[in-house]
Formats: sequence, structure tokens, C-alpha cells
Amino acid sequence: MKKKSSGSRKGLLAGGNWIIDQVKMVDVYPQREQLANIRSQAQGTGGAPYNVLIDIAKMGADIPLSAAGLVGQDLLGKSILKDCESHQIDTKLLKTTDAASTSYTDVMTEIGNGRRTFFHYRGANALWEGTDIDFKKTNAKIFHLGYLLLLDALDAPDRVHVTRAAKLLFQAQEAGLKTSIDVVSEDSNRFSKIVSPSLKHVDYCILNEIEAGKTTGFKIRQADGNLDTVALRHAAGALLQLGVRELVVIHFPEGAFARTRKGEDSWQSSLNLPQKYIQGTAGAGDAFCAGVLLGLHEDEPLQQCLLTGVCAAAASLADSTCTGGMKPLEQVLALVKKYRPRPALS
Repeated sequence: MKKKSSGSRKGLLAGGNWIIDQVKMVDVYPQREQLANIRSQAQGTGGAPYNVLIDIAKMGADIPLSAAGLVGQDLLGKSILKDCESHQIDTKLLKTTDAASTSYTDVMTEIGNGRRTFFHYRGANALWEGTDIDFKKTNAKIFHLGYLLLLDALDAPDRVHVTRAAKLLFQAQEAGLKTSIDVVSEDSNRFSKIVSPSLKHVDYCILNEIEAGKTTGFKIRQADGNLDTVALRHAAGALLQLGVRELVVIHFPEGAFARTRKGEDSWQSSLNLPQKYIQGTAGAGDAFCAGVLLGLHEDEPLQQCLLTGVCAAAASLADSTCTGGMKPLEQVLALVKKYRPRPALS
């Protein structure tokens, strides 16, 4: 079969972690053996493909959306499939298994500051290898994979491509798709071993400052908590040197920075939101990623992609769940007029 060029393709195929988030709003995060009060709770989406696809669907984008991954044959798995179908997301590649339960995360969110602590059950996600995807049979333009470091079977070694995730991304590129990755923020030294081998098969690398720093070895946050913009630029350059083909985007609470393979830099400040607006930060990174990927799919200028990203992240912050705050794209972009960006970064 003749390889389809990215220009003849349309849509987003997203694979990886499919998670149900059990979000609990607590008055304080307790010390061990101490008590915290759960003031409210909600169930929501979790995982890179789930959040990104639902966010893009809620923004009303007129592009085909497809899901790939593995869920359990249980109530949580059924709820994920039903949710996708209700948002017109193709689930042919979102399979079920009786070998493990659907993955879930207890998200403890502190009222007042939005800080989150996660208790995660890997479940069926740990078994997904992506071998059921035939990229030559999909018309999708972009394949988004996440989260590396939280997909046991794909994080496993491969004799040729170092990791199975790298092999999967290679196969997507060989078939003519653009590839994108996201990574989980974990406190470990696995980044260079698991993330780096995939980068040579990635077109768009979209990470937060913690993940970018862990992957490249640069300390992007100074001791006082401020952003080290010099280290940030070095980290973006290092990711390109590790093999990212087209674009590196690093996002952080203050905004985002992008560097292209051609060496062009772009900055975008986040919106100046009042503290009372922020109901929870879970999903803000995936919302940013959704906005950027939507812009890239539509061949928007890079600066517009970043603006859509920070506006989508702002919309996400209005709800305690990952995707409950997302709105139609027109309303998302209107947030910049209401709240205005923070002072320019450089």
C-alpha cells in the first residue's frame, strides 16, 4: 500500500493511558496517620489520549478523532467507551480485556491552592502494546502517544528501537503520520532510558518543565522557584539534539516556550487568572497539549498554537476534573480578552 503523506491525512489518533480519575477535594493534605476532610468528589477523565481527545471534541473541532488503548471489561471501562462514543470518538482500536481492570487514579486536590496528589492503579494500561494498530489503514494526520513512563508494556525494551514505544512511533512515521508524545511527571531517573530513545521518532515533543528537565538533565526551576529561562532554552535545544524532528514545546504555569528544528523560538505567557477561578489543576497540561495539537493539525502559525494551548489550559482550570471545564473553541479563545496574559516571558 502506498504511504499517505501528512497532507492527505486528517484527524488525530491518540493512544496510551485510559484512566478514570476519582477527584476528591480535601481541606488539607494530611501528614501520615492524620485526618483530612473530603469536601466534595467527582469522577472525570484521565490519561493523555482520553483527556486530549475529549478536550478537542468539546472545543468542537471538525476533525476525525480516534482512540487506541486497553480498558477492562468492567463498569469503568464501559463508561470510558460510552463517553468516547457520545463525543463521536472512534473506539475501534480501544479494546477491552478480562486480564486486568480499568485503570483509575485517586486525585487528592487541596481546596484553596489546587495542588494535587495522585494514587494511581495502572490496570489494563500496563498491558497495552499497540500491536493492534495498523497505521497504514488509518487516515489520521497525527498520532499522539502518552504517557511514556506509565505504559509498562511500551516502556519495555526492544532489540532494534530500544523501547517498544519507540518502535510504535517509528511505525507511525513510516506510514506517513506526524507523531507527538507526552510524558508523566515522576520522580525517577528513568527519563533518559525510557523517553530519550523515542525522541528520534517524534515530530512534536510536548512536555512540562519538570519532564523536559528530567529528560535532558537541565535544572529549569531555580532554588527560589523561579523559572530559569536560559536552562529552559538549553533543554529545548537538547531535546532537538536527541532527535525530535520538528518542534519542542515546553509548558509551565507561567506559560510556554517552543523551539523549532530551524531554531525559531516562540514564547507565550499564560493567562492572569484570579485564584478563585482555579478549581483544580488536573488536566491543564493535557488541555494545553490538545490546544497545540489542534493548531498544528490545522497548520496554524506556531504563536497561535501556543495561544490556543494556554487558553485551553485556562478553561481546564475552571473545573476540578481534567476535562469538565473545556468549552467550544470560540469561548476558549475569548478567555484571553477577559483575563489577559501575564507579563511577557523571554
